[in-house]
Amino acid sequence: MLRINGEEKNAAGQTLADYLASAGYNAARVVVEINEAIVPRDRYAETVLRDGDVVEVVCFMGGG
Repeated sequence: MLRINGEEKNAAGQTLADYLASAGYNAARVVVEINEAIVPRDRYAETVLRDGDVVEVVCFMGGG
């Protein structure tokens, strides 16, 4: 189990890119932090989520 945006998830073993796609996120419009470190967008496909990780996904919002 890991915690994503404050909720326990069973996503260990998935890549970050796979998780974002399955959860409906547009990877081009988010910033992801794992264990208090920002993950560069070009590493989403190679970053594997592990038990105990704390993940924050922040979405960009448009507005005016």
